[in-house]
Amino acid sequence: MRNYQILALLFIGQLLSAQSFTRKDSLQGGLRHERNCFDVTHYTIDLKIDIKNKFISGFNEIDFEITDETQKIQIDLFENLVVDSIIWNKQKLIFSRDNNAVFINFPDKLQAKNLEKIKFFYHGNPVLARRAPWDGGFVFRKDINGNDWVGVACQGFGASCWLPLKDSQSDEPNNGVTMRIAVPDGLTNVSNGRFIGKENLNNGYTRWDWEVKNPINTYDITINIGDYVPFSDKLDDLDIDYYVLSYHRDKAEKQFADDVKPMLKCFQEKFGEYPFKEDGYKLVETSYLGMEHQSAIAYGNLFLKGYMGTDLSKTGVGKLWDYIIVHESGHEWFGNSITSKDIADMWIHEGFTQYSEIVYIECNWGYEKAMIYANGLRGNVANDEPIIGPYGVNKEGSGDMYPKGALLLNTLRHVINNDNLWWKIIHDYATTFRHKIIDTQTVIDFFNQKSGLDLTSIFNQYLKTISIPKLELKIEKNKLFTRWVNVESNFSMPVDLIYNNKTIRVQTINDWKKTKIKIKNISDIKVITDKFYIEY
Repeated sequence: MRNYQILALLFIGQLLSAQSFTRKDSLQGGLRHERNCFDVTHYTIDLKIDIKNKFISGFNEIDFEITDETQKIQIDLFENLVVDSIIWNKQKLIFSRDNNAVFINFPDKLQAKNLEKIKFFYHGNPVLARRAPWDGGFVFRKDINGNDWVGVACQGFGASCWLPLKDSQSDEPNNGVTMRIAVPDGLTNVSNGRFIGKENLNNGYTRWDWEVKNPINTYDITINIGDYVPFSDKLDDLDIDYYVLSYHRDKAEKQFADDVKPMLKCFQEKFGEYPFKEDGYKLVETSYLGMEHQSAIAYGNLFLKGYMGTDLSKTGVGKLWDYIIVHESGHEWFGNSITSKDIADMWIHEGFTQYSEIVYIECNWGYEKAMIYANGLRGNVANDEPIIGPYGVNKEGSGDMYPKGALLLNTLRHVINNDNLWWKIIHDYATTFRHKIIDTQTVIDFFNQKSGLDLTSIFNQYLKTISIPKLELKIEKNKLFTRWVNVESNFSMPVDLIYNNKTIRVQTINDWKKTKIKIKNISDIKVITDKFYIEY
């Protein structure tokens, strides 16, 4: 009875939460006709960054294909930034603003399959992040030599805090992005993809040009401005580039050598080829902790092992490696290559990426240490709200998407109980959905099909509820019975028990089920809890 009460309270809580969402939320998170009627093919971003005045100005040229006849489209730009003009076929277009949405009207209907282009001019002082990367916006700081050091982080907050674009994970520019960023002379700008040249503009500014050939999440598009020095490496035919502050080069060379190549080797073995080889792999030193900016990963871990010198698992294993290098690079496969359509499904990014940490440990220090780390993550699970958030309102679910998402995957590995099959499923998942935008149901369907098992109730339990399956045992007439409590009505998952020094797998449901084990005392049974995220 208590289980139903919990589910009812969750449902009521979700309804109350939904009532608090505003039109602004639905404009940013929803997919109405003005967004669905076109598909972005390329962005050409041309900006001047006035660091002294914390001011940006320029344009984004947006190439797109019409997918459904329309006379109006929605482009997103935070309302504190000024729209100067929007040009189409040498004409100024009429537009209106509604919160952070800009609705652009064309003089005639645009037909399906038409290839169109607009040039969106704007300027203003962008939002300043107070605690990047946990909040969004620009970061204007100085390095220890007094040089300007500028970056941007906007995951969840919205790339439209500094760029006019289609700010939805449901659409990535199919043909990538070109970035032309003018910064004060003497500083370097590092953006995504390949460096394609620079030009002194003879006005105190130098323009740095970068090009991304692959599709890219809008929140991944980035700038990094500072007194950078570059150095390079290679892993087979993959180019590896580093940009660090000039006085950190020696420290960076040592730190990056410890983890970057071993991590890339491990992830390519387990998840398939690095998904953005055409754009190269880059680490860029930032004044904030880190972010998975595609092919230009933000690194601010102070060249320390662990997470800023600490161990998130509190087991000691997390201090064997540099957390930001491994975690943010894992996102190249999970989040950047495979992207969730709605940020409500961000566990597809974060759960799989935190699991990639466990994979990296196993590649380098073995299975036992990987399981120690995995189980150490249990202490970080709050079970405060479901991992999956409400759809269509730009709202993520619980931060449990990180540790609990990883523990779900570790549980599924041991439910499947066949490591050869498991690693094939993980590899096939990463390669099948390479450069694709998916949702939770797609993940569940794939794992069900490839495993040959119905794992739906397990996914639903861990993703959609805050209750962790609890195992109960009892003895009747010298026979052992098992059941799960704190679970949904159709929940089914095996559990491994040790009895008489033998491991016995017992398929268990949410009602008492008799096993084949003859036993007199419950204390003679040991429940294996380190392979499954369960309570006992």
